[in-house]
Amino acid sequence: MGTKYVHTNLVARDWRELGKFYVEVFGCKPKPPERDLKGGWVDNLTSLGAAHIQGMHLLMPGSGRNGPTLEIFQYNSRKRRVLPQTDQLGFGHIAFAVEDVGRTLKKIKEKGGGLVGKRISAEIEGVGRLDVVYARDPEGNIIEVQRWE
Repeated sequence: MGTKYVHTNLVARDWRELGKFYVEVFGCKPKPPERDLKGGWVDNLTSLGAAHIQGMHLLMPGSGRNGPTLEIFQYNSRKRRVLPQTDQLGFGHIAFAVEDVGRTLKKIKEKGGGLVGKRISAEIEGVGRLDVVYARDPEGNIIEVQRWE
């Protein structure tokens, strides 16, 4: 077997509520079982003491039963953090292609999310016209919502 992309992990304050947001707004689907992880192997893996992780995997829209997932985990002890910014080092955002950027943005706001910047339309040379906005989920993580024309 070769290399295969399997998941992206998102650490949450409230894994159930954040999972519900991605299901309701983007149509992600839970992939059982829910996770309840603890013990020596978790402590060794995470380099934390007495770690207890709870969470779920969500199948990404447009992928099959064995497609990549968004892994939403909540730790029993977490550090306070500042809101992610678009230019910080590391993973910056998750992106979803949608049929209607405006309608999706409205759903994001209705479910507790918000905007990062302004919705724009731009011609990307050699690719096409892009309707796009950076938004935030209810915990502040950045989501790119896009539609290519």
